[in-house]
Amino acid sequence: MVLATNRGAASFAWIDAMSLKTQAVFGTGPRPNGVAFVPQRGLAVVACIGDDSHAPTLEVLALPRGRQHAIELPGRPRWCVTDAAADRVFLAIRDPSMILVLRLPELSEIEHWPLPSGGAHGFEIDHARNRLYVACDDAALVELDSAIGEVTNQWRIAGAPDVTFLNPATGSVHVAIGNPGMVQSIDPGTGASAEVATGAGAHTTALVPPDRLYVFSPSHGGALVFQNAPLR
Repeated sequence: MVLATNRGAASFAWIDAMSLKTQAVFGTGPRPNGVAFVPQRGLAVVACIGDDSHAPTLEVLALPRGRQHAIELPGRPRWCVTDAAADRVFLAIRDPSMILVLRLPELSEIEHWPLPSGGAHGFEIDHARNRLYVACDDAALVELDSAIGEVTNQWRIAGAPDVTFLNPATGSVHVAIGNPGMVQSIDPGTGASAEVATGAGAHTTALVPPDRLYVFSPSHGGALVFQNAPLR
């Protein structure tokens, strides 16, 4: 299954990935952005930016019934992920830069984990090592313990990030940076870093383990395909 947010239409679509047929479309708050799929519990978690008359919100919807729970947020949301047990959702908030932690499905037991770098943006979780990786607009990748929120490491990156993926096959974290147009890869175990040029404005990626990274490049009019190898 694929979940796709429709920012201009204040909705998200539930799509069958095999047939590409839309199963359902659900209304959300204004400008839905980050979304997480929780297949173990049949849930979708949608973070909505809001507008001049609506505060940003986080919403939980049960598939296929629709909206169940919603709360207002303390700032603009970015991406969100869930833990391996599907008990908690972690949401990146741009300003104040933090990770908001909530219990599913009621969005209860809220915790605020402040970050040492401004503009929390790209976001990923390593379930095996219990680590969160947050790429921040102030050009840093921050690592946190996903159990308690302690910052365990931080690395500089080459610019303001967007989509961020962990490759569980290699352990590398890949951060798309639209300006100047690159993917920066960091091995959290060794601190090794590598940069690969993509194209200006290329900030959306898709990872297909074990070794394919697709970068959607406006300047190329298509997708660039990279082979991921362990960093040395």
